[in-house]
Amino acid sequence: MQPPAGSQVSRVPAQRTPSDQLAPPVPLPAPVRPPRRLRTVLTVVAGVLALLCVGGGVTGYLLYDRATTPDRSAPDVVVVSYLQAVLVARDDNRAKLYTCGGSLPSIDEFRNQMVYRERQLDAVFSINIEDVQVTMTGRSSAVVRAVVRRSATIDGVQQSLADTWRFAVADQEESWRVCTGERVQ
Repeated sequence: MQPPAGSQVSRVPAQRTPSDQLAPPVPLPAPVRPPRRLRTVLTVVAGVLALLCVGGGVTGYLLYDRATTPDRSAPDVVVVSYLQAVLVARDDNRAKLYTCGGSLPSIDEFRNQMVYRERQLDAVFSINIEDVQVTMTGRSSAVVRAVVRRSATIDGVQQSLADTWRFAVADQEESWRVCTGERVQ
């Protein structure tokens, strides 16, 4: 329809509202991420395994350290351990772990005599350490008496000899050590 002639309405093209007055466009929904449960589960499992490995390593180290550290907690313990290392196991390196500063010549001579007799008699001696007695002579020194019994079967007959030994031991840095040893007549 046309406006009547003479009307004051003119033809004006349709006007648009300025863009700053328009309602903001409706945002499109953000894309939905697929759930990452697998990644979370794998992270938790990896963390637990890492903790178990570290804990197992520490436990293994402590057990190894405890098993390989010689027991030098008391005078009688160190003397018995020393005698077992030098006479039974015949391991000089292990025996040195229990001494003040190296081997004890009197015990080394005793072991050498014992080895000589074993060869001579074609027998193997069984060693027992018996009647261990400790006498404290100071806060960090003691005397330990022990009987070393050698037993063997020779020509079908069970035989044994016993020798009494006296050892001077000292506490060096919270660790007892055998310093001297002599046979008691």
